[in-house]
Amino acid sequence: MRKTGVPTRIVALLNQKGGVGKTTSTVTLGAAIAELGRRVCLIDLDPQGHLSLSLGIDGGTVGHTVYDLLVDPDVPVADAIVRARPNLDVLPSNVDLAAAETELANHPERHRLLADRFEPMLAKYDYVLLDCPPSLGLLTLNALSLAREVVVPMQAQFLAMQGLSKLLETVALISEGVNPELKVAGTLLCMHETQSTHGREVVNELDRFFEDAAGSGVPWENAKVFRPAIRRNVKLAESPSFGQTIFDYAPWCPGALDYRTLAERFARDWERSHGVADPQFNPAPQPPPPAPPKPPPPRGAKASETPAAPANVPASPVASARLVRAATDVRPSAKVEVAPAKVEVPASPPKPAPRTPREPADAKPATVEVIPPKAVKAT
Repeated sequence: MRKTGVPTRIVALLNQKGGVGKTTSTVTLGAAIAELGRRVCLIDLDPQGHLSLSLGIDGGTVGHTVYDLLVDPDVPVADAIVRARPNLDVLPSNVDLAAAETELANHPERHRLLADRFEPMLAKYDYVLLDCPPSLGLLTLNALSLAREVVVPMQAQFLAMQGLSKLLETVALISEGVNPELKVAGTLLCMHETQSTHGREVVNELDRFFEDAAGSGVPWENAKVFRPAIRRNVKLAESPSFGQTIFDYAPWCPGALDYRTLAERFARDWERSHGVADPQFNPAPQPPPPAPPKPPPPRGAKASETPAAPANVPASPVASARLVRAATDVRPSAKVEVAPAKVEVPASPPKPAPRTPREPADAKPATVEVIPPKAVKAT
């Protein structure tokens, strides 16, 4: 349900560097806000279509995509939007989007095509999040023409800070011409390692940088480092292979908890800044009760030799999920009866009877002659 008087928040998640968590943050932040009861639309502007795949949507078979909206003005926007979850819609993408820059090279308003087409749909949503490709081409320009804010997912590393400074310069150029309303909302720390001294130093430097920019009139004068930082968690990397959000796959892992907290703060700060004193959200899901401890086996009982059944693997509509299921699916092997081999052991030859020595016919009984000791003469 839309909040009266609160405008739609349109945010582009952008970073020129790949592999920093843009798609994961777009999907997970959007899904978390949808859980709060707000209407969310995610726009996939990456030709790889990873945002769509993360939600179990195959851009190659779904029908119309964002590519059709850009190149064909007769395609209705509503026909390209897919309902992925309750309160969560997706404008999917596929590999055809890579050809859009070439096909639209001579279009006079090529950088505003997405903004012009999607503008009538904004009233339906509370939040619109755009997943940008890792480049500053035509697709990114279309995203920044529609967006009102930029969030920069990044890692707390020295080279990432250097890339951030170049990105801010680009946003400043676009805000001077294409979209004067564009601002930088802040940075989102992904794959964060709290134990790293280098990471803490980078975070402190970012805080000081944004504090110094306050009131300077630049597009990032009100930017901040969003908290909490998203801790490194392998579950966030696993969930897309099953076409599930982290809240479907592992809702109580550290990554899910971080994104859920971030989404609530993200939505509450926006609505409070537009006159909603106490935003009301859907109740947060509660963790399941702990399983009761298993009773100890009876005294003297032997442990079962039957192996434990494998954990259930959730189904997935994408090819990568089928590979995972194939790797984890344990099927009972067919029962094969092997007849015992017949081995013929040769019989041992009979043992010969013990031979008694034969005596000659004229043999006489042996006699023992005792020779008396010789007499010893006394001297």
